[in-house]
Amino acid sequence: MPLALLALAIGAFGIGTTEFVAMGLLPQMAATFGVSIASAGWLVSAYALGVVVGAPTLTALTHSLPRKKVLAGLMGLFVLGHVATALAPTFHLLIGARFLSGLSHGAFFGASAVVARKIAPPGRQGQALALVFTGLTVANVVGVPVGTYVGQQLGWRLTFSLVGVIGLLTVAAILAMVPEVETRSGTLRSEFAAFRRRQVWWTLLITTVGFASMFTVVSYVSPLLTDVAGFAESSVSWVLVLFGLGATLGNLVGGRLADWRPYRTLAAGFVGQVVVFGGLFLFSGNKIAAAAGVFLFAFIGFVMSAPIQTRGILAAGGGASMASAAMQAAFNVGNAMGAFLGGVAIDAGFGYASTALVALVLALLGLLILVEATRVDKNGRAPIDPRVPALPSQRRRRVGATVEG
Repeated sequence: MPLALLALAIGAFGIGTTEFVAMGLLPQMAATFGVSIASAGWLVSAYALGVVVGAPTLTALTHSLPRKKVLAGLMGLFVLGHVATALAPTFHLLIGARFLSGLSHGAFFGASAVVARKIAPPGRQGQALALVFTGLTVANVVGVPVGTYVGQQLGWRLTFSLVGVIGLLTVAAILAMVPEVETRSGTLRSEFAAFRRRQVWWTLLITTVGFASMFTVVSYVSPLLTDVAGFAESSVSWVLVLFGLGATLGNLVGGRLADWRPYRTLAAGFVGQVVVFGGLFLFSGNKIAAAAGVFLFAFIGFVMSAPIQTRGILAAGGGASMASAAMQAAFNVGNAMGAFLGGVAIDAGFGYASTALVALVLALLGLLILVEATRVDKNGRAPIDPRVPALPSQRRRRVGATVEG
């Protein structure tokens, strides 16, 4: 695989670290400004909002620019956000800094996904995409635990300063390693034209609803492990390493499967999530079962990551950059939705284990949406996979490459 993918993976590592490390440092950040932990939760929401706003906006604004410069510029904005975070003198300015930090997230992954597929050897585009996202998963194994420890011992401002340094290293690596490649398929109008394709919207809906299942449990996994499974607080970080390992291994496996059959991988993944979340709900009081559940839902969730990205890119045809950025926005909407629905169940008095039951329902809904999207695809009301022979009634409607039926 090209060395350029390493540069993109470093950026993904920095983004993954900053996105999740804030959750572990909320008590310290709240104490600094004298606010409650619940109020500090706005720091997580502000970052997610930055992703949702920045993904389509920055992708549109940078559409006509060379991808190499775009990637470097987006990471420069990422660095600026972390400088503002580390120096924020008030809580409200800190919220603004976290919003600024999240703006480049979606656009960076969107551009990276398109560049990775462009420079990858034929037949290995899915693996290239997974390699970039390996940086995100490794962040959960290394970056988040280390960043949390540093923040707890030496201050959260140092943690975000170090993440900013990772951003600077990424800028240097992009300028040195990423080649000048032409990835634009047309005008900005053609990029937005991708959203006239039904399968793009189907894919965004699958992503938002189906992948919200994992975030429903992840958002409350610490109290689930301590209050339900009976782990000591000092053991939680080690159990969460299992989440990072599962995510990393799943991402690598998913990259290979994305080059094989995206639909079958996604369908099997959602079925697997239904089984795992069901088991976690029933047996979360057992330490071994809870730890195994954390590993398995991370593994399966990230096995599905590259295939759903591949589905989005293929469905978009010529509008791949905008669609890829929209996929990142959809992931973060799913993040917020999963956390909200899990919180509703907890506030209703059903306990932390109920988040697994909510996640089961969301995974099942994701599967049903995928099945319906595929039925629509095969009936010819949306473009179909070019590898599948078209029916006579479909041939005049077939435009470009889309997704597997």
